[in-house]
Amino acid sequence: MRMPILAAALAIAAPATAQTTERVPIPTGPGSVAPGSTGPGGQPPATIIAEPVAMMIAACDADGDARVTHAELQACLTRSFATIDRGGTGSIGYIGYSDWALLWLGDRNALPSPFTIDTDGDNRITLAELTAQFDRLFARFDANHDGAVTRAELLTIRSVAIGTPLAQPDGKRGAKPPRR
Repeated sequence: MRMPILAAALAIAAPATAQTTERVPIPTGPGSVAPGSTGPGGQPPATIIAEPVAMMIAACDADGDARVTHAELQACLTRSFATIDRGGTGSIGYIGYSDWALLWLGDRNALPSPFTIDTDGDNRITLAELTAQFDRLFARFDANHDGAVTRAELLTIRSVAIGTPLAQPDGKRGAKPPRR
């Protein structure tokens, strides 16, 4: 009696165990559509982005009014610099700057690079040099020149899709980043 029940159970289960799973190829490379998107006509790539320095500047909003003043930025830079310059020497080396960039910009290689900030070429970055670079960045972001930056001013609108080569001023196409 047990044998027919066992045979029936195996017969019912056999099709389920014999099924194979179909592997769906995942597109890779520039311009490919991410898994889970709706395909070539699906979700478009991001056209509004925030640079790492813009995210840091936005985080310097001390009074919570969704605007960052120059004074708030200066205080924030001073505090962030002190987290790396623990000895209070007034300067950090390029490795220290890399640690600062990882902590405050999100990546060791985020721009601005230490070579841009180190204006006197002594392989050390002072708070004054860091502040001067962020003053230039603040001025670039402050589109209406009112002395404060808003979230809208910190965003970058990108007009090309990810993976699409940028048009160059000479009319040629290539992947050169725009100059800052």
